[in-house]
Amino acid sequence: ELERRSPEGAWQALGSGVTDEQGRIRALVPAAELGRWKTGVYRVVFRTGEFYDKQNQPSFFPEIPVVFRVDSATQHYHVPLLLSPYGFSTYRGN
Repeated sequence: ELERRSPEGAWQALGSGVTDEQGRIRALVPAAELGRWKTGVYRVVFRTGEFYDKQNQPSFFPEIPVVFRVDSATQHYHVPLLLSPYGFSTYRGN
C-alpha cells in the first residue's frame, strides 16, 4: 500500500499492489496518477505476514511500514525490501 501524508498528518491512500513471481510490484500507482506526484512524505506498507501465512511459514514482522521523503516529483523512486522471516532491510534504489 502506498500512502501520502497530508499537511494535517493523516495518511491518504494512493495505490496498492501484489508482488509478482520475481517479488516486484510493477505498478503500485495507476499510470494516470503518475503525473500527480507531489513532494512530501510517503509511506509504503509491506504486508509481509500475509505473504508468510500463505506459505505456512512463521514470521516476526506482520507488516513493514517504510516512510520516505519525495524531494522531486519528477524523479523515479524505487524502494526495495530485502526480506527474511525474522528481519528486513530497505534502501533507496535506482
